[in-house]
Amino acid sequence: MADSKPLLSLDGDPAAAEALLQDVFGIVVDEVIRKGTSASEKCHYSIKKGAAFLGLGTDSVRIVQADERGKMIPEDLEQQIRLAEAEGAVPFLVSATSGTTVLGAFDPLEAIADVCQRHGLWLHVDAAWGGSVLLSQTHRHLLDGIQRADSVAWNPHKLLSVGLQCSALLLRDTSNLLKRCHGSQASYLFQQDKFYDVTLDTGDKVVQCGRRVDCLKLWLMWKAQGGQGLERRVDQAFALARYLAEELKKREGFELVMEPEFVNVCFWFVPPSLRGKKGSPDYNERLAKVAPILKESMVKKGSMMIGYQPHGTRGNFFRMVVANPALTRVDMDFLLNELEQLGQDL
Repeated sequence: MADSKPLLSLDGDPAAAEALLQDVFGIVVDEVIRKGTSASEKCHYSIKKGAAFLGLGTDSVRIVQADERGKMIPEDLEQQIRLAEAEGAVPFLVSATSGTTVLGAFDPLEAIADVCQRHGLWLHVDAAWGGSVLLSQTHRHLLDGIQRADSVAWNPHKLLSVGLQCSALLLRDTSNLLKRCHGSQASYLFQQDKFYDVTLDTGDKVVQCGRRVDCLKLWLMWKAQGGQGLERRVDQAFALARYLAEELKKREGFELVMEPEFVNVCFWFVPPSLRGKKGSPDYNERLAKVAPILKESMVKKGSMMIGYQPHGTRGNFFRMVVANPALTRVDMDFLLNELEQLGQDL
């Protein structure tokens, strides 16, 4: 640092402040900005958020195209990697998704793993939502290839309904990677001469220090339900989602966005005033206003709550996530009846 130029003085000058930041962080930015990660355009917003927290910057996240069902297209991943390398960037991580938030899509992990293997990239799978499907012998094929991932995120508090919060990060690495990355060897907290195996201490492996024993909730549920009990919970959710999708098709005024692959059932409610008018110029604009109106009505009435959102070129539609193990077909029928009642005058 002896040969470096002196830092600028701020003196309340915004331009000087910006120049100071460039002086301080320029060395880091010059190296980091040229590294990158790839993620599907339907990936969770936390991918960009993580890039920002790490100092990589959100521009370092390169978006990979998804198909009409929301699945990452491996051929475009290959193309994006080659484009990034041609621009002088250094791709290092691909984030695939098993169970996207809206459509419940599962990326083709085997094909994505092949691309990562060819280019020597770390494959992370965001299975926060869909990871619990592995417990089902019937549906676990949706995650074929996940065994090739370098890391997997899983939230048992989602599909399994373990009490909030219960999240897991699973690593292929067996070299105590988290401790090597995060450990600060604070001897006043993490003594190495304890009478038990100190590798069990998690405090020096994670970003935060003090934390709840979240794994205990999963362990207790697993002991109480057993593997077969948790499998039945997952299979029941799939079966109930399929029942809802089939009932939607039988009723006038309901339209599936697409056939559900997971337990996300996405659909439009078309009110009487819009039925038979799909070809009109303002149809999509008017239909997009229906879900927010019905959401307000159901919340104020206190009857139920269903999420809605736009998605790509699609206007607002409802997303019924069938995950609560207490739900039954009676609840699905109530949902449809209630929407018909709330929307009959729209």
